Amino acid sequence: MERLIIHVDMDAFYASVEQRDRPHLRNKPVIVGGAPHSRGVVATCSYEARKYGVHSAMSSRRAFALCPQATFVKPRFQAYRQVSQDVMKIFKSVTPFVEPLSLDEAYLDVTENSLMSTSAPYVARYILGEIKRRTGLTASAGVAPSKFVSKIASGFDKPNGLTIVAADEVESFLAPLSITTMHGVGKVTAQTLFKHGFETIADIQQARPEQLKAILGHDRGVQLYELAHGRDSRPVVPTRERKSIGSETTFAFDLDDPEEVYERVIPEIEDVLQQLDRRELSCQTVTIKIKTSEFQARSHQIKLNHPTHDHDEIKRLARRLFDEMSINEPVRLIGMTVSDLIPRTETARQLTFDELTKPPLEE
Repeated sequence: MERLIIHVDMDAFYASVEQRDRPHLRNKPVIVGGAPHSRGVVATCSYEARKYGVHSAMSSRRAFALCPQATFVKPRFQAYRQVSQDVMKIFKSVTPFVEPLSLDEAYLDVTENSLMSTSAPYVARYILGEIKRRTGLTASAGVAPSKFVSKIASGFDKPNGLTIVAADEVESFLAPLSITTMHGVGKVTAQTLFKHGFETIADIQQARPEQLKAILGHDRGVQLYELAHGRDSRPVVPTRERKSIGSETTFAFDLDDPEEVYERVIPEIEDVLQQLDRRELSCQTVTIKIKTSEFQARSHQIKLNHPTHDHDEIKRLARRLFDEMSINEPVRLIGMTVSDLIPRTETARQLTFDELTKPPLEE
C-alpha cells in the first residue's frame, strides 16, 4: 500500500498567535523576538513583515532597519505551547502516527486514519479546517508518499495552502527546485555542488550515482541521489524521546554583577519548571550555562542519584551551580537546562531503592 504522508506547518506561528490575541495587530507587520535595539533575534514574523525582507534568525536591529513600522513583541512561549497542544490533539484524533518536529509542525502518516478515508488530500483539508475552527489560526500542508517530499510541499503555497504531490508526479515536482531545498544540504554542501555544476534537483536526478559519491562521499552521495528521485523510506515515528528541556536569555547589555546575572536566570528557571510540570516529567541532571562578553561558553552540571520534579530542590541546585561558577567577568547570556528526563509515573518506582543505595550527588 502506498504511504500517505502529510506534513503540516503552522503559518508564521508565534506572530499569528499574537495577531489573533491582539486584534489591533492584525494585518500589520509583527516581529516576535528581541527588542528592536537589543542583541536579540527574530523568532518569527508576520507575513506583513516578511514583505520587507524580515525573516527568522535575523538580528532584531536589522529587522528594525528593514521595517521600522513593525510592532516588536516579546515571545509568550506558554501561550504558544498551549496552542501547539491543541493542534497536536487534532492530529492525534486523526491518526496515532504523529511525529512532532517543533511546536508548529509535524509529520502525519494517514495511510490508515480515523476518518476511514483513502484520500490524503481529504484528510489534510479536514485537519486544516479543524485547526482554523478550533484555534482561529491557519496552517499549510503538503501531501506526498514520503516525508521528504511532503515537507517541501507544505512550504510551496504558504500561507493557508495545500500542495498535493502524487507518486507519479514526485520527480517532476522536485526537478525545478534548487538543491538548497533538499534535506541536509547546508551552505557547505551547496557550495560544493554548485562548484560541480549542480544547481537544481533535476541536475542531481540526471547525474550518475558514482559522480555524486566522488564529490560527497559514498553515503551522502547515495542519499542525495535517492532523495532527488523522491525515494525516502523513513517512517513517521509517533514518539520522540525528549532529551532535555532548557531556557535561556541574552542580555541587552553585558552584566558584570553576579547577583544581577542570577536575577535574570530566575525567569528561565521558572519556565523550565513549568515545562517539566506540563509534560509530567522528572529530571536527574541540572545544568547552568553562561556565555561571556567574549563569546566563551561555560557550564556547571549536577547529576542527582534520583529523579526529581520538586521545584525547591531544583532551584537550590541551580543556585548552587551558579555560585560554583564564580563569575568574575561580563556575561551576555545565561540559561538553565534539565536532562535525563523520565515520566513521573516511573519516578515513584525508582526513589526508594535509589535513595537508599546511592551516594547523595554525582558531580
